Amino acid sequence: MAEKIVLGFSGGLDTTYCVKYLSEDKGYEVHSIIVNTGGFTEDELKKIEAHAYKLGVKTHTAVDAVKGYYDRIIKYLIFGNCLKNNTYPLSVSAERLSQALHIAEHVKKLGAKAVAHGSTGAGNDQVRFEMIFHIMITGGELITSIRDVKPSRE
Repeated sequence: MAEKIVLGFSGGLDTTYCVKYLSEDKGYEVHSIIVNTGGFTEDELKKIEAHAYKLGVKTHTAVDAVKGYYDRIIKYLIFGNCLKNNTYPLSVSAERLSQALHIAEHVKKLGAKAVAHGSTGAGNDQVRFEMIFHIMITGGELITSIRDVKPSRE
C-alpha cells in the first residue's frame, strides 16, 4: 500500500507536474488540497477538482478559507496600512501562511506521511510553506518536487 502525501494543489503547471511525479515516480497516494482565500469562483474550483481527479489523485479537497483569512489576517493588514515599499500589500505572503496552515491540518486529518508544494524556489513562497510544515507536521517528510527536480518549463 502506497504512503499518503498531501499536495497543495493550484491546478497550474507546477502542481500538475507534482501529481504525476509524486504518484508515478515516487509511488505516493496523492491527496490534493486547494485553499481558497478569495481568488477562485465556484466554477474554477470545480474545474480544478476535475483536473486533479483526471491526473489521478485519490482525493481532492477544497477549503473555503475566505472568511478566516479576512478575519484573522487581512483586516489587520488593511487597518495597519501594511505595505512593502509603501506600494505593495503584504497580503500574498500572509495568504501563503493561511494556505500552509490549512494544508498542515489536512495532513494530520488524513494521517499522511508526507506533504508537498509546487513552489519553485524562485521567491519566498517555499519558505512560508515550509516554515509552517516544519512546525506543524513533526516527523513528516517534505517533498519539494519543483525545486529539487528542476523540470524544464518546455
